Amino acid sequence: MEELHPQAAKSFCPMRLSLMGMSGSGKSYWSQKLAEHGFKRFCCDALIAQKLRSQLTAADGSPVEMGKWMGFPYEPGYRTREAQYLACEVEVVREILDYLRNTKESDENIVVDTTGSVVYTGDAILEELHRRTTIIHLSNPPEVQELMFKAYVAHPTPLLWRELFQMAHSETREAALTRCYAELLSSREKLYRKYAAMDIGYFTRRSKAFDVETLLAAVENHCSGQSSSVSAL
Repeated sequence: MEELHPQAAKSFCPMRLSLMGMSGSGKSYWSQKLAEHGFKRFCCDALIAQKLRSQLTAADGSPVEMGKWMGFPYEPGYRTREAQYLACEVEVVREILDYLRNTKESDENIVVDTTGSVVYTGDAILEELHRRTTIIHLSNPPEVQELMFKAYVAHPTPLLWRELFQMAHSETREAALTRCYAELLSSREKLYRKYAAMDIGYFTRRSKAFDVETLLAAVENHCSGQSSSVSAL
């Protein structure tokens, strides 16, 4: 959780937002921008890392990157680490929901920077997150998804495969990763759309004309029933 920036947002009614999408979709970037604009920011990645800090410290005391600790789905012990990570994620989101329950909506602006795997925390958690915040899906077109996969292979980030990684007979690890990542994205996109209240496309949010004020205006439009997606400026 991050402290409020001194300059609070003045032009918009108090908002509670959650950003949802794959790792690399821009959730951290936009949540940090919102924090600069006066929002209290909950960064789920950081909160999960705090709970796993004993696992993320090497024997010599040096820190271990979360992605390297998690590893690839074909490595020994991956499923155990995946289960540990998800258990911490469920605990973190429950703590955030508890905070939301006990804070008046009019008291402060809040943004929840979720992980890409938040959709595996369970229907009850996700439905309450949907009720208590406006969930914004930061979607990506296929060409961007391909770049995201290459970035994952080069620099692994925590990725929960949830039984979606299966190697076919005589298939290499690289080929299996490529094939299964596409299936994982398809599965995740369906879940993101299921729980999100609105969508902001990649090219829209990358436009020079798109900024925090535009984002907040889009949310206000959605809340007033004018739109559920932002596909063009």
